[in-house]
Amino acid sequence: MKNTYLTSHFPLISIVLFSLALALYSERVIVGLLLEVGIYSGMVEVFSERGIQISLLFVLLFFFFMLFSALKLIADTVNEVSLLFFSRDREGSDLQKIRGGVWVFLIGSIIAVLLSFNIWYSTAVFFLACLGYFIFFVYRLGDSLSSASLVGMVFFHMFFWFTLTASVSYATLKLYNTIIASLPI
Repeated sequence: MKNTYLTSHFPLISIVLFSLALALYSERVIVGLLLEVGIYSGMVEVFSERGIQISLLFVLLFFFFMLFSALKLIADTVNEVSLLFFSRDREGSDLQKIRGGVWVFLIGSIIAVLLSFNIWYSTAVFFLACLGYFIFFVYRLGDSLSSASLVGMVFFHMFFWFTLTASVSYATLKLYNTIIASLPI
């Protein structure tokens, strides 16, 4: 049985698993910081140790889930806008060709959960999954696009993600510098 919607839940599972990987690592780091500062022992008097860890894990999971959901929404929009600009497809067959790429993120998210003890490994797996999906995306659409359209699509994606990353980094650095400058030291 071949159903086009069989893998439609994979993006949600991938987002949950990537979020879980980062939340597990972040929870361990935050608990360690709370222990180092000395706040954790006071928190344990009010709330159970397991309750603190589960609550913290839930909040972090929710935060990372929102982050990855927003990134997926942006990525889907960029993919479809690039198809609008560079593809001659009018029926949506190019979109059907790239649906199999969800397997890349699903496999990557499972590996990220297994490597959640190290933030660098989990982050590297996420970026490798993104790169793998992009290669899959270009490969699957390569036969239906002209060379100029394919080059234009690749540069469109690179320009968009570079601009987004640079602007978010600049805003974060500017905010950090403002906070540091306002401290009474």
